[in-house]
Amino acid sequence: MKPLSLASLAVTLSLGAFAGLTLPVAPAAAQNGVIRCESQNNRERVCNTGWRDARLVRQLSGSACVEGRTWGTRNGSIWVTSGCRAEFVEGRGGGWGGGNTGNTIRCESQDNRERRCPTNWRGATLVRQISGSACVEGQTWGVRNGSIWVNRGCRGEFAESRGGWGGGNGGGWGGGNSNYSITCSSNNNRTQNCDWDDRQGRPVLQQQLSGSACQEGRSWGYSRGRVWVSNGCRARFGTR
Repeated sequence: MKPLSLASLAVTLSLGAFAGLTLPVAPAAAQNGVIRCESQNNRERVCNTGWRDARLVRQLSGSACVEGRTWGTRNGSIWVTSGCRAEFVEGRGGGWGGGNTGNTIRCESQDNRERRCPTNWRGATLVRQISGSACVEGQTWGVRNGSIWVNRGCRGEFAESRGGWGGGNGGGWGGGNSNYSITCSSNNNRTQNCDWDDRQGRPVLQQQLSGSACQEGRSWGYSRGRVWVSNGCRARFGTR
């Protein structure tokens, strides 16, 4: 075997070092303003967006997607790491604490203590979990006397809820596509099938209600007019 020259060895080492770099990769064209960014093998991935800010709208991974820890924005890009895989839309700003940001309000439990954030809403929906601790309705957050309460480390962004809830076995409310939703629950980790009105289009996960992760293709999915859930997933599903 012919030994490598010093010049060839230098080129080989340079290419090897270059291959180990994490480079920004432009994502596929956004659909309805949604971009998917995925951390594979726990490595950091950078997805070009051109946005100044972003908002997570759907977590796809079993690994937690926590802003500032496993995902964030910088220089017109979204970065994800530690196995976070999710869909994002362009953010419109917002502040910390219990302040109202227009369409959403952020409420945070610090040091696992209960915190109340006045809203004057009759109902609320969790639109983004910020904490590593799970935000589960009825357990670590809820609505009471015109306020949102959070505890046990739940930190999230909430929006006013308009429309009804489905039953655990798949009942749904009508009143237009934007208000149609069902709740489907996997009890004792068993698979549960819930009826879905095909006229509403394909369902999307709107709100995870369980401590167990709801991940499309693993613990929930859709087939022929039915939503299925398993592995303890309990969630509300609606239209995009």
